[in-house]
Amino acid sequence: MCPAAPLLLLLLLLLLPLAWLWRRGAAALEPAGRAVLITGCDSGFGHLLALRLHRLGFTVFAGCLCPAGEGARRLQREAAADSGRLRVLRLDVTRHRDVLAAKELVLSHLPERGFWGLVNNAGISTFGETGWLSMEKYEKFADVNLLGSIRTTLAFLPLLRKYKGRIVFMSSIVAYFSLGNGIYSMTKAAIEKFCDALRLEMKKFGVQVCIIQPGNYARSTKIQPPVSAEEIWNELSEEEKAVYNKEYVQERANFFNNILSEGSTNGNEVVDAMVDALTSPAPKARYMVAKLKEKALVLVCALFPTVVMDSVLSFALSK
Repeated sequence: MCPAAPLLLLLLLLLLPLAWLWRRGAAALEPAGRAVLITGCDSGFGHLLALRLHRLGFTVFAGCLCPAGEGARRLQREAAADSGRLRVLRLDVTRHRDVLAAKELVLSHLPERGFWGLVNNAGISTFGETGWLSMEKYEKFADVNLLGSIRTTLAFLPLLRKYKGRIVFMSSIVAYFSLGNGIYSMTKAAIEKFCDALRLEMKKFGVQVCIIQPGNYARSTKIQPPVSAEEIWNELSEEEKAVYNKEYVQERANFFNNILSEGSTNGNEVVDAMVDALTSPAPKARYMVAKLKEKALVLVCALFPTVVMDSVLSFALSK
C-alpha cells in the first residue's frame, strides 16, 4: 500500500461531512427563465420529469417519438394551461435531422436565462441471450440507447458550454451486471464510460454531467413488456434452435418476467434524483436509485473478483 494512502483516506473522511453540509446549505437553483430539453417523454421517467420541471417553473422542451400518442397529448394538455413554457416536439434520437430541428426550435424559443439542461432519457430494452438476438437488433439498441444520447449531446454542447448548464444521462444498475438483458447492459455500460470522459472534459467550461442509475422500475416505465417464450422461439435461427429447446426458453422467459413483476411502480423516486441533478448547487456525478439488495449486487460486482460475481449471478439464474 502507498505510504500516503492512510492520510488520504483520513482527509477524505474529514472532507465528506463538510461537502455534505455545504451542499445542504447552498442556495437552490432558480428554474424560471431556464430551458431544459428532455428526450423520450412519451412515457416513463421522461414524461414524469417533463411534467415536474414544468410545474417547477422551467421552460421544457419535451421530445416525443410519437407526437400524436397519448403521452404527448397529455403533455400538450398541460402546456395548454401555460403560454409556451412546455413545448412538445417530435424527436427520434436516431435521426440527425430530428436532433437538428430540435436544436433550431430551442434556439428560437430560448427564455431569458438560456439553455440550462439536456436530459438524455430516451431508451429501449429487450430480453434474450446473446445468440438469440440478430445483428440488426444490436445495431438498433446501440443507435437508440448509446448513439442517440451522443447525437443529442454533441448537437447541444455549444449551448451548454455557453450557459454553463447540466447534462443528465439515464443509465442503469445493469451497467454493472446482466441477467438476461445483455444487450441493454452493453449500451448502459458504454454510456457510463462516455459520461466519465465527458464529465472531466466539461469541468473547465462549468458544465456538470450527471448519471442516473435506476434499479428495477420496469412496472413504472413500461420500458420492457413481459416477454413471450413463443415469440422468442419463433425468432430463433435454426442454429440456435438446435442448441436450445422450448422448455429452456420458457424457463428463461418466466425468470425474466418474474424480475419485471418485482419492479417498483414509484417512478417519482427516480425523477427526484433527476430534478436534484438539474437543480442542486452541487449535483452528484452518479445517482443510484435502487433497492438495498440491488445496491448490494452492484457492490459485490465492484469489489469482488469476477468469479464471485459470476457465481452469484449463475445461482440467481438457476433458481
